[in-house]
Amino acid sequence: MNRLRVLLILLFIGSLVANIGCVKAEQPAKAVTEKSNELTLQWSEDFNAVQEAAKEKNLPILINFTGSDWCGWCIKLGTEVFNTKEFIAYADTSFVLFKADFPKSIPQSQELKQQNEGLMRKYGVRGFPTIIILAPDGTLIAQTGYQAGGPIKYIESLEGILKEKK
Repeated sequence: MNRLRVLLILLFIGSLVANIGCVKAEQPAKAVTEKSNELTLQWSEDFNAVQEAAKEKNLPILINFTGSDWCGWCIKLGTEVFNTKEFIAYADTSFVLFKADFPKSIPQSQELKQQNEGLMRKYGVRGFPTIIILAPDGTLIAQTGYQAGGPIKYIESLEGILKEKK
């Protein structure tokens, strides 16, 4: 039990260190990059740009409602799924990614906070992590969250959601 506590604390601290500087207080960040080996996952923080890109690419939108610097389950989802080479390779061609972050210690512009809070209200998000899948036209497809099993099981779950709605 003590080892588990130490591991969780280390994961939490690692997430804090990894996320510091992703968002500047004076302006909203356009994209947040998370790396795993050689691959890069691009999370946009500009919802209007995400909507335009989804329509242009005809790809669904994956919204990650997260508390990146304090939410244990959000950190776990990032570590076990989003920051893996399997998910990064899959997401690159399957979704336009948007991160609605609600950090406690990472500074954000007022504009970014208002955007994220408005989206949280619009989609009825009540806890973190919440994953919202939207069609390219912005229509709600599904809502999900953390699921145990790693990147392959998570990808299979997302694929099932997408196939169900076609």
